[in-house]
Amino acid sequence: MNTPEPAPLAPAMSTALRRTVLAAAIVGMFMAAVESTIVATALPSIVADLGGFHLFSWVFAVYLLGQAVTVPIYGRLADLYGRKRVFVAGTLLFLVSSGFCGFSRNMIMLIAFRALQGLGAGAILPIATTVVGDIYPGAARARAQGYLAGVWGIAAVSGPLLGAFLVERVTWAAVFWVNLPVGAICLVLFAVALREAPHHQRRSIDYLGGALLMIGSGALMLVLIQWSHLSSGLRAALPLFSVIALAAFALSERRSAEPMMPLDLWRIPTVAASNVAAFAIGGSIIGVAAFVPTYVQGVMGRGAVIAGFALTAMSFGWSVTAVVIGHLPVAARASYRALAVCGGLALVAGSVLLILLDPTRGPLWAASGALVIGIGMGLCNTTYIVAAQDSVEFRRRGTATSVNVFLRMVGQSVAAAVFGGVLNTVLAARIGAADAMIDRLMTPALRAALPPTELARLDAALAAGLHDVFIATGAFSLLALLLALRLPRGLGSRHARD
Repeated sequence: MNTPEPAPLAPAMSTALRRTVLAAAIVGMFMAAVESTIVATALPSIVADLGGFHLFSWVFAVYLLGQAVTVPIYGRLADLYGRKRVFVAGTLLFLVSSGFCGFSRNMIMLIAFRALQGLGAGAILPIATTVVGDIYPGAARARAQGYLAGVWGIAAVSGPLLGAFLVERVTWAAVFWVNLPVGAICLVLFAVALREAPHHQRRSIDYLGGALLMIGSGALMLVLIQWSHLSSGLRAALPLFSVIALAAFALSERRSAEPMMPLDLWRIPTVAASNVAAFAIGGSIIGVAAFVPTYVQGVMGRGAVIAGFALTAMSFGWSVTAVVIGHLPVAARASYRALAVCGGLALVAGSVLLILLDPTRGPLWAASGALVIGIGMGLCNTTYIVAAQDSVEFRRRGTATSVNVFLRMVGQSVAAAVFGGVLNTVLAARIGAADAMIDRLMTPALRAALPPTELARLDAALAAGLHDVFIATGAFSLLALLLALRLPRGLGSRHARD
């Protein structure tokens, strides 16, 4: 009879090695975070060289799709077989695919390699976050996770600048090839510093559960990301197919000895509240990221630089708050509930500022709303991740982290689809099918050529639609606040499982 394998323990290491692992996680996180912004900057040059403009949205969609559907699977595999080997496998796939992306000769090739790149990227974010949660105990865990959150703010600002520099001075392919040295540094640091206990016992993989999860979540993400580009038949068939696959996944998980996403995690109140809250704050993120720049450019008539400034305010508030809060003694003593409630209040307050936005208030008002929401993100996102990690033992921390990250991605996709539908419905009711006219609002030269009465009509319609979008953003923010109230009283980092 086989002797059960003892539950693995968190790796013990010196301060120097711990800092090296944290540096590796930060480098890996930056590489994954900057990918979207740097590619977006290079896309016009890519389309000019490769053609296939009608396919350009798939350059983003397949990457996000591949990343989203593999996040929970990588998290579970990291629990079963160790963080290092799974992280290395995913990162190598990401780097090899990045190299091939730069050699693409047409848009189809680029989309195929971007899909592989996304499949590899699914390992980077959840496992880097899990490893940091493993090596830092108690209150130090929140501080370290704050550094990882700060990476997103840096990536948001530096990505467009780096992308523009590489396209102008080198070639568009360099926006993919730049990942190779960065990824190599990350892997070397992990190889040198992260030491894990060997996993001697053979573990079974829930292949059926993994396949059903990928199929079900993949169909859901596809219909959300590409809703406007799908036929009416696919809009009806894909959600139904997703529901069937995910229902089969739930049944499979109940019978599996090694479930891919253990359902009993949802019976832990802190984990359940943190996961649903991650979905909610994902919606709040999209309300700012996708629609505040649209308001500044389309309604206020300001340029892309000013619109970018308004968006950067959220990234700045998010990253600074996440880093600072980890160093405040009062935060170390505070409960997860108190921190999450403060973050939820900031999300709601920022949403109210956006709801009250009108063209006469100017872009600073829009930036203020984005900044306050960013502060709420800095409090909520780090708190919910740390709370979920602290509520489970080491052997299930990868799964708990990856589910949290996955649901935030789902929240972003659901909100993007819902908000887009809200905006289109309002526009259709006010001005009919006028996509081309709305597009003219976003280009200063074309906007200036519109007759004053027509410009005022279009501005009013777009402002009304975005006002309803910001109300919907407030609903997601309010949900995050209500879920914060569901966290147990008094539970904080001093009660963490190490």
